[in-house]
Amino acid sequence: QPQGITHELRRMNRYGVLAAYLPAFGNVVGQMQYDLFHVYTVDEHTLRVIRNLRRFAVPEHHHEFPRCSQIVQALPKIELLYLAGLFHDIAKGRGGDHSRLGASDAEAFCRDHYLGRFDTQLVAWLVEHHLVMSRTAQREDTSDPEVINNFANLAGDQIRLNYLYLLTVADIRATNPTLWTSWKETLLAELYTATKRALRRGLEHPLDARERIRGVSVMARALLKSRQVQDQLVNAIWGEFSDEYFLRHKADEIAWHTQLIADHGTSDEPLIAVRQEGPRGGTEIFIYTLDTHRLFAQTTSLLEQLGLTVVDARIITSRSGHTLDSYVVLDGSGAPIEASYRLEEIRAWLRRGLGEPNQAPQPVARRAPRHLQYFPLPTRVEFSTDINAERTVVELLAADRPGLLSSIGQAFSNCGVRVQNAKIGTFGNRAEDVFYITDEANLPITDSERLEALRSELLRAIEPEGGDTTDQAG
Repeated sequence: QPQGITHELRRMNRYGVLAAYLPAFGNVVGQMQYDLFHVYTVDEHTLRVIRNLRRFAVPEHHHEFPRCSQIVQALPKIELLYLAGLFHDIAKGRGGDHSRLGASDAEAFCRDHYLGRFDTQLVAWLVEHHLVMSRTAQREDTSDPEVINNFANLAGDQIRLNYLYLLTVADIRATNPTLWTSWKETLLAELYTATKRALRRGLEHPLDARERIRGVSVMARALLKSRQVQDQLVNAIWGEFSDEYFLRHKADEIAWHTQLIADHGTSDEPLIAVRQEGPRGGTEIFIYTLDTHRLFAQTTSLLEQLGLTVVDARIITSRSGHTLDSYVVLDGSGAPIEASYRLEEIRAWLRRGLGEPNQAPQPVARRAPRHLQYFPLPTRVEFSTDINAERTVVELLAADRPGLLSSIGQAFSNCGVRVQNAKIGTFGNRAEDVFYITDEANLPITDSERLEALRSELLRAIEPEGGDTTDQAG
């Protein structure tokens, strides 16, 4: 019905009508998920997802999520989105892949209710792939055109992309009130926009790295020209940068970094800059200094000592041996840092701490919250190679604790590993981190013995007292 869909579904759930009409839904009524990530029962979460989807279409809520409210207007049939929301977690607790099982249930329901073939396939596809957009945005390197091209091929067309984006946003917001942050909003919006651009270009004409580099360079140069930075100086600075730098940064970031380096001159002192909220949805930190093997571990330790959460790191080494490190951080509430005095505190703390490059990272002194001990989580370490076979990908699943990231960074340093990129995710008591690493020659690590040594070092760093571990090679 056009009005009151959430209200009526709640009444049907309360009196058992929904479970009677849809027996598969009865299996998830009151079903708890025992972690600190999912705070609602499966049925309550599902109804909240549908509520969120409905709010996207209600004019008085347009200010909450303007992008979603605009996209929802382009849907040919919004009722298909509600059906996907109803079925997306319906197979939780059965064992196996709940996305695939739920897609089968959704397909049978649509067929039994005489939906057309296209509509049935769309609902089933949404249920089967409802986690893919979130995982791609939060765990893969979306600066890589190949990642975008692959995701665009999965979506196939703009209609499916619109439906999937709306379902993904509604799902994340209905999982945990603290889970939705400006950072996650930015990640999903960037993936949506890049995929939309790829679809408009045509799947038969995928964007390649050279085109992306050329485009971002032109835009960054225009920004620098408007800021009175001379072309000759820009060329000299950019001559030290690899193509990878331009591939992994936005035009606004490149212009910011270039102007900072130009103003810094030839000083050997570390260049450290902090800006409140850049285009990446969090407080951005830029570090330009001579490269050392401990720099990532030192930097993450210093940031964690300030109580900051690192959500993204991009590490590039210039041809002159300088490192161009970009970090995105949030405060304890998951928001960008707003107070100017706090920004200056971060800058001064990093300048002081990184001024002694040979000093070992200091352990973080904060204790883990007591409630975390009641939700033990086995550690998992998986290795694979990135989509272009240029970097080794390390995926870590572990129980979160203060100082975890700097401990991981120290383990990488001990093994002579370079961190090129990192995506850091914390979901309740669960840390899900992805690192793109190389050896000291900037090549992927393929030797099995070296990978096993790295695995052992990571496990020691993550669980220094020897906890329950599960590790796999991917």
